[in-house]
Amino acid sequence: MQGQLDMEGALTARDRVGIQDFVLLDETTEAAFLSNLNKRFSKDLIYTYIGTLLVSVNPYKELDVYNNKQMDLYMGVNFFELPPHIYALADNAYHTMLAEFNNHFILISGESGAGKTEASKKILQYYAVSCPSTALLNTVRDKMLMSNPVLEAFGNAKTLKNDNSSRFGKYMDIQFDSEGEAVGGHILNYLLEKSRVVHQNHGERNFHIFYQLVQGGEEDLLHQLGLERDCQHYNYLTQGECAIVASINDKDEWKTVKNALQVVNIDEINTNHLFGIVASVLHLGNVQFDSDSKGHALMNNNPELRWVSNLLGVDAHTLQEGLTYRKIEAQKDQVLSPFTIDHAIYARDALAKAMYGQTFTWLVNRINESMENKDSSRKTVIGLLDIYGFEVFYVNSFEQFCINYCNEKLQQLFIQLTLKSEQEEYEAEDIEWEPVQFFNNKIICDLVEEKHRGIISILDEECLRPGDATDLTFLERLEDKMGNHPHFVTHKLADKMTRKTLERGDFRLLHYAGEVTYCVVGFLDKNNDLLYRNIKDLMCQSKNAIVRECFSTMDPDNRRRPETVATQFKSSLLKLTEILMAKEAWYIRCLKSNESKQPGTMKLFEFDPCLAHILLTGQFDEALIRHQVKYLGLMEHLRVRRAGFAYRRKYEDFLKRYKPLCPATWPHWRGVPADGVEVLIQHLGYLPNEYKMGRTKIFIRHPRTLYATEDAYERCKHELATRLQAKYKGYKAKGEFRKQKEAATKIETCWRGVQARKEREKRAWAVKVIKQFIKGYMTRGQAKITDNSEYLAFVRQNYLNRLKDNLPKTVLDKTTWLSPPSVLTEASEILRKLHYRLMVRKYVRGISTQRKAQLQMKLITSSLFKGKKDSYPQSVAQPFVDSRISEQDINPRALQMIRNEHIKYGVPVVKYNRNGFKPRPRQLILTQAAAYVIDEAKIKQRVLYAFLKGISVSNLTDGMVVFHITCEDPKQKGDLVMQCDHLFEFLTKLGVIANKQNVIKVVQGSIKIEIQAGKESAVDFGTGQEPMVYKAKNGHLMVVATRARTR
Repeated sequence: MQGQLDMEGALTARDRVGIQDFVLLDETTEAAFLSNLNKRFSKDLIYTYIGTLLVSVNPYKELDVYNNKQMDLYMGVNFFELPPHIYALADNAYHTMLAEFNNHFILISGESGAGKTEASKKILQYYAVSCPSTALLNTVRDKMLMSNPVLEAFGNAKTLKNDNSSRFGKYMDIQFDSEGEAVGGHILNYLLEKSRVVHQNHGERNFHIFYQLVQGGEEDLLHQLGLERDCQHYNYLTQGECAIVASINDKDEWKTVKNALQVVNIDEINTNHLFGIVASVLHLGNVQFDSDSKGHALMNNNPELRWVSNLLGVDAHTLQEGLTYRKIEAQKDQVLSPFTIDHAIYARDALAKAMYGQTFTWLVNRINESMENKDSSRKTVIGLLDIYGFEVFYVNSFEQFCINYCNEKLQQLFIQLTLKSEQEEYEAEDIEWEPVQFFNNKIICDLVEEKHRGIISILDEECLRPGDATDLTFLERLEDKMGNHPHFVTHKLADKMTRKTLERGDFRLLHYAGEVTYCVVGFLDKNNDLLYRNIKDLMCQSKNAIVRECFSTMDPDNRRRPETVATQFKSSLLKLTEILMAKEAWYIRCLKSNESKQPGTMKLFEFDPCLAHILLTGQFDEALIRHQVKYLGLMEHLRVRRAGFAYRRKYEDFLKRYKPLCPATWPHWRGVPADGVEVLIQHLGYLPNEYKMGRTKIFIRHPRTLYATEDAYERCKHELATRLQAKYKGYKAKGEFRKQKEAATKIETCWRGVQARKEREKRAWAVKVIKQFIKGYMTRGQAKITDNSEYLAFVRQNYLNRLKDNLPKTVLDKTTWLSPPSVLTEASEILRKLHYRLMVRKYVRGISTQRKAQLQMKLITSSLFKGKKDSYPQSVAQPFVDSRISEQDINPRALQMIRNEHIKYGVPVVKYNRNGFKPRPRQLILTQAAAYVIDEAKIKQRVLYAFLKGISVSNLTDGMVVFHITCEDPKQKGDLVMQCDHLFEFLTKLGVIANKQNVIKVVQGSIKIEIQAGKESAVDFGTGQEPMVYKAKNGHLMVVATRARTR
């Protein structure tokens, strides 16, 4: 969450992630400065303020802090309202410019690889998104953004410290109209490192465009330019021995550059001329010289020279002459003086540097033309100064001398503007100005630039002096002139200890950022940067329009010696200083976190603590950071900002934040903000020497005072939050209750209305229905008419509804059918028949095979005995079984004899003897052919169904049955008298098996029996209290049965 806090709010996390503004450090020591920087860097917080100055540490990895969401977040926000960010600085510079309608500039400085170029790109991208836009303005912005790839291709190169190092200084003015719309731009370039064209140190490359052309150029283009797709083929590309770099994709960059050239309005013809110049420089580097017997330079049939001649559109012979002879004019005569090989190489390299340098200037001018705003109305500008930082190499030459001189001037300007800004703020707020002690580097600037006495003046004099002027004679002149200067020392002037660190050709300057030792070798040549007149004249005749235009502006007819490089640079710096002094300043100081450009991922710590320690050491190199902090003058700036008061805020902002700390100012202060702040700080107990009250701001002297205030505010926030939560919850609950009560009242009202309307409609309907019902009742006996139709329909429906709930449940229920009204008599009868048919259908479908067979048997029994024998009704509910005797209960011998006849049924019986009617228990077995009477040991009697002429039973409740058997033989036994408890089952089975249903008779009174052939008797039946069977006095068998119970 700390990443979204404002400056004061972030103080609560100061121990963990440092402080957002170095001005609020408790101690202004270098150790405290570095510690705070390291804390923030370890949390990927790469931006920190020193007042309004932004310190940026290059993380060497992509951070998700540059998206459109971040841009939206910082648009129009107070500078200290959000965490430090380059967008905050860019946005505040923009809005200050709009509010005050004045000019501003942003100075971006730092050493190579610190991220200056990336910082300028981020600012341009921010303005491209945040400023108002139209189709025309979008075109201007595209040109501003796309000028970067072009200038980087022609002005940037790989160095030991940076794979994309800017080898020139750039100042870009972005022009805005009164509405804040970006309407134009203008670029100034400073001191392109032309020497890199012809020479690169080990591990470094030439300018990117050379490699992009060779590696990415189309085959047809390379053929037209006479180039091969091999960087090793060209001397100007191989001196650093690193033509191919893994981190640089020259093919992709080539496509970007070609597209960018179109965006900045460089047409195809000029583009071809431009690439022709680049190719001619490469060919020129491959031009070789031989020597004749006198040591003069010769060129024999050199194909590279012909390519240079063709590409530049100049005469090959004249070009060869210009590279091997010097034209000397004596009055009206011209004399050609031959070059030695060294002079010829110098002339060749001078031409290559001059062509490239002039082309770069032409390119910048063309970009300016494409971005130029034609409207003459007043514009405000924001300048972006992306300039080389202080450089200290193992060997420092003329370029480093110029660059460090530039940084001295900018440091001087920086301190002056900062002091001026501080002093103006103090005066505006009516606060007494306290003099600030700081190192004034004017003495060093004078040492370099002072007229007639400075190093530049002495260097120019030595370059112009006739005779054998060399780098060493220049050093001697310096020793003579500067011998007593405290910031200058050479091997000759140094003491014994210092002399050990200096070579005889070195001199050392004590800059504001530290000591730098310069080697004088090459100073005169680089300062002169001479190009012989005959070569200039030849270039003015070139058919390449760019070359002709560039060299024509050099005024070849002017006989005056051109200004030296150092003097030109000094003049341009003075003009730049004048430009910057007329603008309001904003500063970005870029720092390299380590030399190896490693992000130092934290994840490795889990696996290898030793390796992680090495990576983390590389990630934030404290010694390297300390060195940069020193030469960028950050401690000086901090001391200036902290000289008086560490913290200042407008009364409104201070009171708005801290008013909860005082009961008198919370929750609202009704008076003047300054009075409210006075009451607040008196309540907090500020001592008089800890603060000052200005006109519009409060000034707090010590950070610890602000820390204590912020800590108290943090504690107060929690208390306030609790109180606010309680109040809010109460307010919310009350509001919710009121809303619910109002809603309930409304709902009740609406509901009552709905119910009342329903009730009214219901009553009206009821009255209507009752009227119709009464009329229908009165006319119910008539035919269907309008008055009784609904009543009759009601009667029908009512009857059918009642009938539905009172239908008979069984087939046997014949009495519960509801009596119908007269209008439904016929329909009721139809429904009754249908219902009974349906019940019968359901009953029949639900009967199983066994149950069906059972009912069929019961039906036969019913036909035989229903209404005839008194005991029949009690037998109806008793189910029949297949047999009452199992085969295991039959005597095995008897069973063996009758098995083949298929036993169908068996039942226990009591057989009465013919003589004396004595009862004997027997088993009666029915087979397919006969009935067998069996005792425990044998078959007592076999009755064939064919001889069974009749079967008689009484009409009473007894179980007696008489088999009437045909007696053809006197010896044959007579009728068979038995008593059976399962009489109806037995006789039904017998009737079905023997097909004797028609011979079964129910007899009243007595049954005659034939004991033997010709001998008769009888079985008499009567009723009594108890059932009995006995032989009567008359010799008959008397059977007494109980009376049947009536239902």
